[in-house]
Amino acid sequence: MKRPVLFTAVLVLLVAALAGGCGKTTVSRVDTDTTIDLSGHWNDTDSRLVSEAMITDCLGSPWLRRHMMAQQKNPAVIVGSIRNKTNEHIATEIFVKDLERACVTSGEIDVVASSEERGEIRDERLDQRVNADPETVKQMGRELGADYMLIGTINTQGDAAGNTQVFFFSVDLELINIETNLKAWIGNHKIKKVREQSRWGG
Repeated sequence: MKRPVLFTAVLVLLVAALAGGCGKTTVSRVDTDTTIDLSGHWNDTDSRLVSEAMITDCLGSPWLRRHMMAQQKNPAVIVGSIRNKTNEHIATEIFVKDLERACVTSGEIDVVASSEERGEIRDERLDQRVNADPETVKQMGRELGADYMLIGTINTQGDAAGNTQVFFFSVDLELINIETNLKAWIGNHKIKKVREQSRWGG
C-alpha cells in the first residue's frame, strides 16, 4: 500500500473513532427515590435505605420501651459523628441528615440540634435580646438536653476478579446514654453489590 493511501486510511479510521466517541449526551430528571447504581460505590440510595432500616430496627429495640416507662416522654437524641472508614469519598453529612429525618418522621424520637447548629441558634438568641421586641425574645438556658447520642462508622471491603467487582459496606451505629455512657442499642446493616463489566464494553 502506498504511503498516501495508508495515511488516508488511518485518518479516516481516526475520524470515525472520534465521531463515535462524541455521542450526544442527554440529561433526564428522575424521582429522588429511584434506585440508580452506576458504579457500585456508596450513593444516595444506600444512605436513605440504610438510615430508614436502622432507625426502624432501633425503634423496635427494648431500650425505647424502658425509656418511655421511666420518663413518660420521647427520648431526645443527638446524632453525633458518623466516621467514614472506607477508602472512598462518602458525604457522611447526607447520611446524618437521613438518620435525623428517619428519627423525626417516626414520631417516637425527638432530635436535638448538632453542636454547630446550636452555636448558630445561640447567636440568634443573643441577637434577639438586643434587636427583637421584648415580648418575642426567646429565653436563654431553656435548651432540651439530649438523653442519647447516636454515633457510628461506615466500613467497606472490596473484592475483584476479572471483570467482576464486589462492593461490601457495613454500617455500625450505637445509641449511647449521655448520662451513664451505657450503650442502649447497637445496630448493624450490610450492603453487598456486584458489578460485572462486559469484556468488550457492551
